[in-house]
Amino acid sequence: MNDSHIPHKPAIIEKIDVDAAGINFGQPSDDLTGIFLRTIVASKPSGNFLELGTSAGRATAWILEGMSKDSKLISVESDDALIAIAKKHLGHDSRLELICSLGEDVIVQLPKNHFDLIFADTWPGKYNHLEETLLLVKEGGFYIIDDMLPQPNWPEGHAEKVANLIQTLENDDRFQMVKMSWASGVIILVKKA
Repeated sequence: MNDSHIPHKPAIIEKIDVDAAGINFGQPSDDLTGIFLRTIVASKPSGNFLELGTSAGRATAWILEGMSKDSKLISVESDDALIAIAKKHLGHDSRLELICSLGEDVIVQLPKNHFDLIFADTWPGKYNHLEETLLLVKEGGFYIIDDMLPQPNWPEGHAEKVANLIQTLENDDRFQMVKMSWASGVIILVKKA
């Protein structure tokens, strides 16, 4: 088995990458995480999904590929230049609501127990406002984060933040959890019934 072979990569990702490189954005979501998200999202037809940290829209494109026609995705990004790229390439999809705002401001306004899957790929919902974000997951819903393995762009002291986050999630008995030393390091939680 070769997990680095990525079948049926969304064609739009190449265009997103070109535009992201044009503004020197160097932290794109990887394709292994993308194909994983596409697969998990497909398990929730008519689902409600939340992405915290749209960036330029790479992971967003993967999520949209897995969604049913009547599913909805809210994706939040605070960087105007990045969300402009996502809007350019993905904004035509009526299932997608792109919000340019601080994640913290959006998280506190969303309904609890509403989302079938939350992908937290930025600080809000992961390193801050974690509890508020976990309350948004419905029973049987997923909370997914990546970048849990050491990354070359981590600032000093970030490894300790990751370790503390992992410990917090391990001790949360509302969820089943699996840690995967795969892709950039993925953690999946499922909210217990």
